[in-house]
Amino acid sequence: MDKLLFGVAYYDEYMPYERLEEDIRMMKEAGINFVRIAESTWSTHEPQNGVFDFTSVDRVLDAMHKANIKVIVGTPTYAVPTWLVKQHPDVLATTKNGPGKYGARQIMDITNPVYLFHAERIIRKLIDHVKDHPAVIGYQVDNETKHYGTAGDNVQFQFVKYLKEKFSTVEELNKAYGLSYWSNRINSWEDCPSMVGTINGSLGSEFSKFQRKLVTDFLAWQVNIVKEYSLPHQFVTHNFDFEWRGYSYGIQPDVDHFEASKAMDITGIDVYHPSQSHLTGVEISYCGDIARSTKNTNYFVLETEAQAFKNWTPYPGQLRLQAYSHLASGADMVAYWHWHSIHNSAETYWKGLLSHDFKPNPVYNEAKTIGKEFEELSPHLVHLKKRNKAAFVISNESFTSTTWFPFSENKNYNDVFRRLYDELYKMNIGCDVINTSFTNLKDYDLIIIPSLYTVNDLFLQQLNEYVRDGGHVVYTFKSGFTNENVQVRTVTQPGIISEACGVEYSMFVEPGQTGLKGSFFDIDSSEQPVQDWMELLTPTTAEVLAYYDHQHWGQYAAITHNRFGSGTATYIGFFPSEEVVKGVFNFILGQIPSLDKANVSFPVITKSGENQFGKEIRYYFNYSDNPETILYPYASGKELLTNRDVQTGDTLQIKPWDLVIIES
Repeated sequence: MDKLLFGVAYYDEYMPYERLEEDIRMMKEAGINFVRIAESTWSTHEPQNGVFDFTSVDRVLDAMHKANIKVIVGTPTYAVPTWLVKQHPDVLATTKNGPGKYGARQIMDITNPVYLFHAERIIRKLIDHVKDHPAVIGYQVDNETKHYGTAGDNVQFQFVKYLKEKFSTVEELNKAYGLSYWSNRINSWEDCPSMVGTINGSLGSEFSKFQRKLVTDFLAWQVNIVKEYSLPHQFVTHNFDFEWRGYSYGIQPDVDHFEASKAMDITGIDVYHPSQSHLTGVEISYCGDIARSTKNTNYFVLETEAQAFKNWTPYPGQLRLQAYSHLASGADMVAYWHWHSIHNSAETYWKGLLSHDFKPNPVYNEAKTIGKEFEELSPHLVHLKKRNKAAFVISNESFTSTTWFPFSENKNYNDVFRRLYDELYKMNIGCDVINTSFTNLKDYDLIIIPSLYTVNDLFLQQLNEYVRDGGHVVYTFKSGFTNENVQVRTVTQPGIISEACGVEYSMFVEPGQTGLKGSFFDIDSSEQPVQDWMELLTPTTAEVLAYYDHQHWGQYAAITHNRFGSGTATYIGFFPSEEVVKGVFNFILGQIPSLDKANVSFPVITKSGENQFGKEIRYYFNYSDNPETILYPYASGKELLTNRDVQTGDTLQIKPWDLVIIES
């Protein structure tokens, strides 16, 4: 762990002909120093119940060790073998759509005792078999684990037990969730109905929270088994994924990354993003910020794209730009899914570094450049320490509850998060990501809160104190609306935070073609400034930054800014356009001198941190087809990729889809 890891997922079991030695030769040429194996091939390692065959694992381990390529071994539990389902059909998850059907991966009930028995057995057999092999540096438990909508009788039984622990009586349960409505009242624990058909958003949200806990517990269970066998120098990780919209879009609604990562030695993630002319680096950035923030330290990128799809095949230079973008957010590993393109089944056209002919290609050749540079620069770039003074508060609970009570027909919680995050990213404001269990709010000068719809009183009170003591908060609409049980607060909204925000409202409406008016900033008319949801704000002590431009609602505030104690709270009462968010942040950042505001903006992205020598590392990325020129205002140093000296005030040229790295 003293160097950057640059690797691939490798599946010798998928190869159409023998080429292990040739693959290793090409890996060595590309600077690949580790591979990830075994997580996808349970049916190969256990072809029949209780019959184990680790031949494919052994030959890869031996060959990689001979070549001085390290190996991460995955537990192969996310894709169940045919014999297990044939003998025990109930291992498949029952969801709201009914019993599962065999074929795809990730179709099992992760609480099913038969599944857990067989999963534990293959884990123990495999890890015990490989633990002493000198090539093995660590383990990955399962793969992109989620709860898969499991809601069968076994899950229902455990959920009722969970509710009994949370509420001592059914009367408390009924009161917290308002179950008298439509005769949903529960008068004995034995009468608790299946959650599949519930219409109660509080109860449904609690069930989603419980399902996320199933994931946390399942992964911790696997980690504990692996650690019975692993050696002190071997780590355990997991590759968390994100909401999927054809690429990694935002926080994962089915996993609490902060809780589930606690069992891991190192948080790992899978990051996929648009490419070619749509490459911005923002997905790399926010996925990395979430991963780094889960344990406040460096993380692994266990999967990212090489070629993948026809619209993801990178332009020349983009693969290298992407690799360094991961490092700049705090990654100590960049690994591609996968080494080789496979020749059949579901992911035939999810291409790896090598195409279907297994020959060198421009993407592979660019990887060779990356591997060489990583090897040379590893001492300077590994273990980058990030020091951000801005943070986003994210909430799985608010994601779930705003799905039950949506603000839009085509947007969800992640759209709010991304609208805010993306604009700060373009402005080169580095951010951490925290959740509502975080208590050291004073670590940050600016906290941004997208639609914190569901939250307990204590955290909102802590936010008020944070502002009173000199902090700055930006809230969006639907924040502070319900308590932790998704019960609407009975006070005038936005409830507890009204004290710091200096604003209140009781009505919200459909915006239609509403605009904004006021002298705060000019709005680019190319995009509707007020979208989807519109709260009719009345300031109590707040300054109005913008009013709604509407025939009937024009007397109401749209954006307010309040000085409270030594700090400020800004409230946006609607889903804002990009231009509105940019204007709000320009206004806010002008009031926070402590935030390091770069003298560049997108398409030039800059990130920084301290390396293990105590020196500052500054990355400058050009995410565009055009050359960019920047003025370097910081302490003199050395550009690491070219080994040339850089002086304060120098003008630097950055080629299209290229970067510079300065150590000072």
